[in-house]
Amino acid sequence: MARVMSRILFYSLLSTLIVLTGTTSVDAVDYGELIEKDGKWEFKNTEDPVLKLMHDKHVITHDGYFKAIDQTGKNWIEPADAVLNQRKEIDWLHYEKSLLRLPDWLDLGFENRTRFESVDHPWRTNQVIGNGQTDAQVALRSRMRIGLGGEGPLRLLFEGQDSRSFMDKSPGDFRDTTTVNEFDVLQLVGSLTVNNVFGTGLRTDLHFGRMTMDFGQRRLIARNDFRNTTNSFDGFHWQIAQDKTWRIRAFATQPVVRDDVRLDQQYHNLLFWGTYLESRHFPWFQVDAYYFGLNDQRVPNGTTHRTYSTAGGRLYKDPKPGEPDYEIETSWQTGHRGIIDHFAHFQHLDLGYTFNLPWTPRLVIHYDYASGDHKPGDSQNEGFDTLFGARRFEFGPTGIWGPFSRTNLQSPGWRLIVTPAPNLILQVKHRVSYLAQGKDFFGNTGLRDTTGNAGTSLGHDVELRAQWAVTSNLDFDVGYVHWFKGSYFNSPTILAQMPSGGNKDSDYFYASIRVRI
Repeated sequence: MARVMSRILFYSLLSTLIVLTGTTSVDAVDYGELIEKDGKWEFKNTEDPVLKLMHDKHVITHDGYFKAIDQTGKNWIEPADAVLNQRKEIDWLHYEKSLLRLPDWLDLGFENRTRFESVDHPWRTNQVIGNGQTDAQVALRSRMRIGLGGEGPLRLLFEGQDSRSFMDKSPGDFRDTTTVNEFDVLQLVGSLTVNNVFGTGLRTDLHFGRMTMDFGQRRLIARNDFRNTTNSFDGFHWQIAQDKTWRIRAFATQPVVRDDVRLDQQYHNLLFWGTYLESRHFPWFQVDAYYFGLNDQRVPNGTTHRTYSTAGGRLYKDPKPGEPDYEIETSWQTGHRGIIDHFAHFQHLDLGYTFNLPWTPRLVIHYDYASGDHKPGDSQNEGFDTLFGARRFEFGPTGIWGPFSRTNLQSPGWRLIVTPAPNLILQVKHRVSYLAQGKDFFGNTGLRDTTGNAGTSLGHDVELRAQWAVTSNLDFDVGYVHWFKGSYFNSPTILAQMPSGGNKDSDYFYASIRVRI
């Protein structure tokens, strides 16, 4: 174990030193949940310290230096997955391109995130064997991207990912395919782009292969950010768009099923498809509308087959200093789970205000409701299925934490976000949580009281978070959560299912560093 930890620390420190060299002259960059420009995530076009050092030491030429600067910001060369994912997750300064003097049609990039996390008084039923001991782990996620095609209409991208966790072998430690997925293909995607289709000014893109995708606010389909492993899909994606005014997206895929040590695979009897419309005609009334279909028949006996149709919409206004903003999303699911009917829904509301004051404080009030199964064993299932969505940005960290998810939950709360500097984001969040239906499961914890006598009070949690981006290539993320557990966990039925001490309040802490070169 000491040798493993030494290797982790060595590689993390080495990567940090490479990027930190000369950082005393770094100007601030825009980074965080709040800062957006013209509907896009953008970093400031500042002088990068590592690039400057390479230039000053004559490792790269004048032309190479200015070309690298020119290809950040407005003159960003789009990779094959540019319209599929959030730009902030795939755009950074690739030093290898300048150092190796790669041609415009070839790109190369590396990313590593190392995170330490610890949680006490675990509550999941599958951690009973650990007798409630504190679970501390180190999660590593490494990615390599190779892009071909430059600015041509046909582009290709390979992205490999290695996700693993250390210190996770003790009895009761949390480990599954959300934390470990070693040496696998995250993306192998091609894209064909046509600008100004038939002189209409429209742009269309076709994607084929294995890809990651973000849709809307990422509640139902997401390229995972905080989680150590990532959703991906094999199939086709198409979009047509008019600049930033509107776009229509459609896809037909087989979701990739993760395996912690073997190569991931897809199944012919697991299909996922859908359409998504985005309208930005009115800044104060932006509209999304969508339909997603899921047919999951992998289990031979058929009792847990999922055949769902999910339809919904989203109305919102982007945050701006001195103005109120809002977001409303509604999702409705119909279909079958096994041989019984399925009818479920999810509702979300945000009301926010960004103050035109120093530090640009933003206050947001949240409310989420995700239906649960009203009466287990009857002819209808009402538990909402969040499909392939992300939840960190709303319910708190995931990783080995993540007790709350969009099923059988109702949760009001608030959040305060301040930006003391353009590259520093501080947040405090408070949420109160209840089961939507007392007889159904509590999320994915395995806990359930079919009588409903345990009640619905899950307690409330307080989260503190700080994000600091030194440059687009180096950032830090630190957070702490205290969960004041509710009366649900003191029920004899629930106590019998949890590890020892699972009813006591839980503390979670994490600290991560991400290096991209």
